[in-house]
Amino acid sequence: MTTPFQYEPGSSAGPVPPPQCPAHSMGIGPGGLRRLYGPEAEADPAGLYEKLRAEHGTVAPVLLHEDVPAWLVLGHSENLHMTRTPSQFSRDSRRWRGLQDGSVAPDHPLAPLFTWQPVCSFAEGAEHERLRGAVTDSMARIDTRGVRRHINRYSNRLVNDFCAEGRAELVTQFAERLPMMVMCAIIGMPEEYDDRLVQAARDMTRGSETAVASNAYVIGALDRLVQRRRAVPAEDFATWLVEHPAELTDKEISEHLRVVLIVAYETTANLIANVLRMVLTDPRFRARLSGGHMTVPEAVEQTLWDEPPFTAVLGRWAVGDTELGGQQIKAGDALIVGIAPANTDPAVRPDLTVSMEGNRAHMAFSSGPHECPGQDIGRAIADVGVDALLMRLPDLELAVDEDKLSRAGNFMSRHLVDLPATFAPAPQQEIDEEPLPAVARPRTPGDWVVASPAVRGAAPVGRVSPAAPTAPADAASGEGAVVPAQRSGPTRIWHAVVRWWNGH
Repeated sequence: MTTPFQYEPGSSAGPVPPPQCPAHSMGIGPGGLRRLYGPEAEADPAGLYEKLRAEHGTVAPVLLHEDVPAWLVLGHSENLHMTRTPSQFSRDSRRWRGLQDGSVAPDHPLAPLFTWQPVCSFAEGAEHERLRGAVTDSMARIDTRGVRRHINRYSNRLVNDFCAEGRAELVTQFAERLPMMVMCAIIGMPEEYDDRLVQAARDMTRGSETAVASNAYVIGALDRLVQRRRAVPAEDFATWLVEHPAELTDKEISEHLRVVLIVAYETTANLIANVLRMVLTDPRFRARLSGGHMTVPEAVEQTLWDEPPFTAVLGRWAVGDTELGGQQIKAGDALIVGIAPANTDPAVRPDLTVSMEGNRAHMAFSSGPHECPGQDIGRAIADVGVDALLMRLPDLELAVDEDKLSRAGNFMSRHLVDLPATFAPAPQQEIDEEPLPAVARPRTPGDWVVASPAVRGAAPVGRVSPAAPTAPADAASGEGAVVPAQRSGPTRIWHAVVRWWNGH
């Protein structure tokens, strides 16, 4: 099969620059394609995006780790089209021509991200509906108010660890710890929370030499959890997946738990760190926040535009030959959702200094049928966590010059390594030791649950989600009406109208 790239791994097409060639230090790889990894890409990804945009337009050919070719989608509308059109751009990585011809090795550094797994993020059609339905139905059972109490208590516990010192490193002592503590509680594995789990979760998305081993560590912890919940159910996310009418296998459950845990952790840790960096380095941002002209949720949303937790996501794979952004895409080509470049697309943001308050059209959580289902949990952790920290330590100041802050990561996420801060030493706050509420929302006889059709047994009939949104029966009164219990197109359209009506 022909390829739009001048270079394919293992082929003789396209000159390979010698090791001494300046092109290597400039991030240029075989065939003259820019590398989406390495020192230049990691040091200035925004600059790289603009070079690619100037050279190729809204869709650019790039090289991933080990010089594997892919397409980076830079345009906002092009990303929306790609993520919303699974008939052309599938999430099934088995379509990747590089995997089929062996040019992408099974032990590739990014293997934990693209290796096909029996999870909804790699599925399409009816199978996606079955698997995604189990995830979204289980998430609908989470009591957001109870979870916020968990977040607030964990936040204050973390602040207690350093508040008397007058100095803290906010990435490793707060931003990286809070999301994992909360997610372990939601999933049902608080006893597994430790530094090793935090390190493994972050390492998995970096394309490092230890990424595969880190992935195995996390999977091992989740496999043990599934076995415990098969034997002893509890009011947690793992149990809800085990008991769901879709009848997921143990492998399907553990893999979905991995996706939920890792994506929620990585996204939220980066989001908290980025919000705090903006608070500590941008006087106007902080003045608006402390002066009441901006709420913490609004600050979080602005950060999702300017510094999204994930800068790009692999991937989509072309179902057949097609065209996108003026580029000829061949069947089996890999495409990357360009979250950060889409958010800075001049077509939607000609002036990057203009506030985006109240605008949720960013790509931070992707879009389409694979849009992040847990984004509201991530927002809640960031909102409550940042608010609790600033309430306890209102005089936080950056301890170093801004240009001394370092970042690390790969093409998917560029996160702060550290964020040292100083403040007036404050006393520890007494933590209420009363048992925290269950993460499950209270059930009432009138509550129904949406269930995707089970593969090995019929799902209960006539049940709808306890969190299913209600739509305004009358635009003037705002009184709600029950949404029909179906997963067909009309229901999705109706839900979209409801979200629009509610300002989302």
